[in-house]
Amino acid sequence: MTTAATTSGTLRAGTSVPLKMSEPLTTLGKKLKVGQRFQLETAENVMIDGNVVIPAGSPATGEVTEVRNKGMWGKSGRINGRVIYVRANGRQIRMSGQLDDKGTTGTAAVVGSLVIIPIAGFFMTGTSANIPLGTPVTAFIDEDVSVAFTGPAAPMLVAPAAVVPVAAPVIIEK
Repeated sequence: MTTAATTSGTLRAGTSVPLKMSEPLTTLGKKLKVGQRFQLETAENVMIDGNVVIPAGSPATGEVTEVRNKGMWGKSGRINGRVIYVRANGRQIRMSGQLDDKGTTGTAAVVGSLVIIPIAGFFMTGTSANIPLGTPVTAFIDEDVSVAFTGPAAPMLVAPAAVVPVAAPVIIEK
C-alpha cells in the first residue's frame, strides 16, 4: 500500500501564462463598453517541477479599459483591455497583462478627398477595431501563489502493457 505525500511549491509573480481569447471583441456595432468583462482561457498547461498548476483550458477573465468607435474624418476604432484573473483548481489567481487593437485610419483617403471635394472627408471613416476569437494574449501571474501537490510517496513502477489485438474498424456506408 502506498501512502500519499504532499509536496509544495510556489507559482511566482511574473510567471508568463499563455492565454487565448474565448470570445471576440469588436467596436463594430458600437456595443462594446469600458468595464465590460470578456473571457479568455489558458492556451497551455502552466507547470512547476513537472506538475500542472494551471491546466490548459482554464477560464480567465479580462476587462475592457478603453473603447473608441470608428468615426468621421478617417478616425479608426480602438480597443484596450487588461487581464484580471485566471481560475484554476478552485482558486482565483490575480494576473496582469494588456491587449489592444486599433483599426486602420482612413487619413490618406480623407486628405485625398479634401483636395477634390472638401465635404467628402466628413463621410470617410476608419475601420473598426477587432480582437478575434482565439487571438493569443500573454499574461503574467500578479502574486506569489503557494501550491501543494499530492502524489505517491515512492515512484510507481509501471509494467509494460500487454499487447492486445484490436479488431479492424467497421465502416458504415450511408
